Amino acid sequence: MVVVTTIRKVNDDLIMRAQEIAAFLNTKYVPRRKEGISKIKERYNADVALVVKSNQLILDLPEGEMFFHPNMAQVRIKRLRYGGNDNMLDAMQVKKDMKILDCTLGFAADAIVSSYGVGENGKIVGLEVNPLISLVVKEGLKTYLPTNYDLKAAMNNIEVINQDYLSFLKAQPDNSFDIVYFDPMFRHALLDSKNLSPLRQLADNRPVSPEAIEQAKRVAKYRVVFKENSRSLEFARLGFEKICGGKYAPIHYGVIDV
Repeated sequence: MVVVTTIRKVNDDLIMRAQEIAAFLNTKYVPRRKEGISKIKERYNADVALVVKSNQLILDLPEGEMFFHPNMAQVRIKRLRYGGNDNMLDAMQVKKDMKILDCTLGFAADAIVSSYGVGENGKIVGLEVNPLISLVVKEGLKTYLPTNYDLKAAMNNIEVINQDYLSFLKAQPDNSFDIVYFDPMFRHALLDSKNLSPLRQLADNRPVSPEAIEQAKRVAKYRVVFKENSRSLEFARLGFEKICGGKYAPIHYGVIDV
């Protein structure tokens, strides 16, 4: 169960916003008063509390808090600004003005880098099946204020859609996106990705199906790109014969040209 509440220092606008979010999620709004989040969750037998702040939404989960932050996207964009490369963009062969479908948005780090790559006249559509993650990321992309203009511009150019990628792909015309990208939750977690542990509680852990890849090949004009643990057997299972990424890199990218 999910409950929605606010921070302790509250005003009428914040209460109204929390109530609207609770109604949107079809769940219960709980006035914060002076109670701690753990007490509220215990009282309502809730696994998750969505805490509404004036400029941020926070998910309080059993393994920790989750909130929107560009994370490594800002480091990767900085490297690109200074002439460096990005393995994901290289695998995608991203060009300015492209339209990219990110089927597994998560907390949008890859989508932000993709958005920087396509520039202001390009477009990123990000699909997130979990309504809580979708809501937090959609809000965060609007309200997070980085000091870097390039990062903010990239964040502004992402459309977030709360939908399962297979149903979305089936509804799209042929060749309607230049690139279709998948970044599923790794079948085998990397040891250095412990900061993603809270996200794993909400993420869609289903393996990508061959049907989804076939639909992606139909929808993509140029290529389908699949991100996975370099040791993964998913590339072979799904028909990705072309693999990009450094020899010793923990992450590789499977590519299908269409």
